[in-house]
Amino acid sequence: MDEIMSLAKSRDVADRERLLIRLVDLCEGNREELRPPRVEALLSQVFFDLIFQAEYDIRLRLAERIASADWAPPALINILSFDDIEIARPIIARSPILKDPDLIRILVEATLEHQVEVARRPQISSNVVDAILKTARPEVMAALAENESAQVSQDHLFDLVQKAREIAALHSPLAEHPGLNLELAGYLYAWVGAALRNSIAGRFDLDDKALEAALAVSVAQARAGEPSAKSRRLEETDEERRDRQLVAKLDMSGQLRPSYLLKALKERRLSLFIAALAALGRFETPAVRKAANGETATPLAMACASVEVDRVVFPDLLALVREINNGLPGGTEADDRRAFEIFAKTSSKSASSLFRKTT
Repeated sequence: MDEIMSLAKSRDVADRERLLIRLVDLCEGNREELRPPRVEALLSQVFFDLIFQAEYDIRLRLAERIASADWAPPALINILSFDDIEIARPIIARSPILKDPDLIRILVEATLEHQVEVARRPQISSNVVDAILKTARPEVMAALAENESAQVSQDHLFDLVQKAREIAALHSPLAEHPGLNLELAGYLYAWVGAALRNSIAGRFDLDDKALEAALAVSVAQARAGEPSAKSRRLEETDEERRDRQLVAKLDMSGQLRPSYLLKALKERRLSLFIAALAALGRFETPAVRKAANGETATPLAMACASVEVDRVVFPDLLALVREINNGLPGGTEADDRRAFEIFAKTSSKSASSLFRKTT
């Protein structure tokens, strides 16, 4: 204590630095005594008085010493987090004192370099991730994509993958991100170069040609800026999402065949049948679902004809759909005769075109 009092009276730069370090040592050795609000307020004032007069190197060493301290005064930590980036970096990266509102404030008010450090901070919450995506700064989003410990949801990844269309810095970290799934890999596949395409295909054990064919429609929609893909995904049930992902994997690996439709129906899995038919025909899933629930079997017949379902199989397929779908699609005997006639006489290409026009 005598040494601290002596250093406090000195105006020498080296003494001021030693004073700060001795105070840190004192605080680290007496953490419990720092809890009362009155003591915390006094400690804050002492540190403020010192750092406002401190040289750059002193503030830097102080930041490194207290970056992980749980006893540090919040006001002091917040001031240091807005200091020059070399001083702020360890504070932003490690301080347990910084909470979500503090980090979001840095994203809104601080420099680009400070924002990047927030995106790199371990274990940032989904609220902070939301704020990063709202800033839409390429460098910050790239840092977020590299941060595998951040609480990044599938919706966050969807947004990042869509932004990867125009931000090349996102390509590599997203291709390696542990949260990337088959659907998002498909979108990303369209934006990246040949090397990363091979990496994505290898990671998901996909055939490049099958992948490009399977994702042609979804990629075209994304490039056209259609907003519905995300909202449709959010409206799915858990069963529908699982079935779609299973079908996507089969499709991308070249294993999805028209015969799989009958297999799905025999297992009484209507959503799996719908997902498979949509993937085989490159149709929108809601359009296929509408056909399965239609007033007549004609739209479903056109969809099945377009993917070259065997003519002998189609009557059984239609019967199974109705059996597990409360009698839908509906229709009279005359409607069914017309549906069977269309199925038998229409080429796959024409059937595909008719289906898209009618749904």
